[in-house]
Amino acid sequence: MENPFKKILHNEELPEVLKNKVLNDVAMIKLSIDVADLFVVKYPNTIADLLNGGISKADKKDKE
Repeated sequence: MENPFKKILHNEELPEVLKNKVLNDVAMIKLSIDVADLFVVKYPNTIADLLNGGISKADKKDKE
């Protein structure tokens, strides 16, 4: 299988439309990861801390 990146000439520039599309795709992926982290990791940890009276798991380990 041929590597398509080897076909790009070194002095050739990509069109602005293509650059913007790639940057927008990367930004959307980063946003998706941030939202997933917020709702899958941080939000449940916050709720658990609130239900435990504000004592986090790290605080419990320090007390033991």
